[in-house]
Amino acid sequence: MQAQPEYVRRTLEALGDRDPLEAYTAMPGELARRLDGLPENVLRGRPYTDRWTWTPLEIVGHLMDAEWSLGWRTRAVYCDDKPQLIGIGQDEWVARLDHNDADPKQLLADFTAVREINLRFWRTIPPDQLARVGVHNERGEESLGHILRLYAAHDVYHLNQFDRYVAAMR
Repeated sequence: MQAQPEYVRRTLEALGDRDPLEAYTAMPGELARRLDGLPENVLRGRPYTDRWTWTPLEIVGHLMDAEWSLGWRTRAVYCDDKPQLIGIGQDEWVARLDHNDADPKQLLADFTAVREINLRFWRTIPPDQLARVGVHNERGEESLGHILRLYAAHDVYHLNQFDRYVAAMR
């Protein structure tokens, strides 16, 4: 395996010693708690005037995009021999899919539904199959075990980002 890019290292640090499957399972509830009662101006506002950032709602949309791509990637790695895994243009997806104009409750419901589908899949993977690998076009070889840890860390990383942005908007 090649050396991890800096953003992967930072993302993995967000998870720390937490169990990846537990963190991954908890995410829909964590998002629901954060979205509950959040005013529209905070939810859809850009927190910093000195640089472009996503809005809190766009962070939720990005998590939805990541969940779609994760579902395909994990199934490809599990079923195929060393499949090619293609990265996404996350900013382009967030913009083109108009996540900031989405209904927050519907976006959360959609995320939760796709997450539940992916959780059922993760729970069927035998532990000895977590070593299966795919080849990401930007990050190189990634095992299923690494992918689960990375996406759980990705959740925590973006929850922290969401909290920072909400705090900046208030």
